[in-house]
Amino acid sequence: MRLERSRRAEAIIPTASMADIAFLLIIFFMVTTAYEVDRTQVRLPLSHTRAESHKGAAVVVIAREPGSAVASYRFSDGRRTSRAVLTPSDIYLEASRITYGEPGRPFVVKADATLRYGLVEEVLDQLRAAGVVNLVLLTQQKGAEGHS
Repeated sequence: MRLERSRRAEAIIPTASMADIAFLLIIFFMVTTAYEVDRTQVRLPLSHTRAESHKGAAVVVIAREPGSAVASYRFSDGRRTSRAVLTPSDIYLEASRITYGEPGRPFVVKADATLRYGLVEEVLDQLRAAGVVNLVLLTQQKGAEGHS
């Protein structure tokens, strides 16, 4: 009597739910990712105290052009990515548009510590003229590692 060999069951990996898992992971990372309106690298001035800036605040960046003492300016309304502006007068125009609709809107100034203070003061004067009343100057706390 001859015995039949039994067939071996093939190993199958169920992939029906892989798409669901991938979409859940994508949604998770989209929800938990922090969005920055400005990623300009500047060397912030040092301070002893630390204050938190407001989420959604308008951002003014005064950075040093690489290899020179010339300043470059960037502006963001806090909702969109920052873009280059040419002069402090342009910052006045942008800030005026925001303060006209939202007079108490917070503003953050991110200025390079190696620039002349006169450049920063000129921007602060323009913001004051535009009606900005809620202003935070970004600084690096003494003893904290790295500059951003």
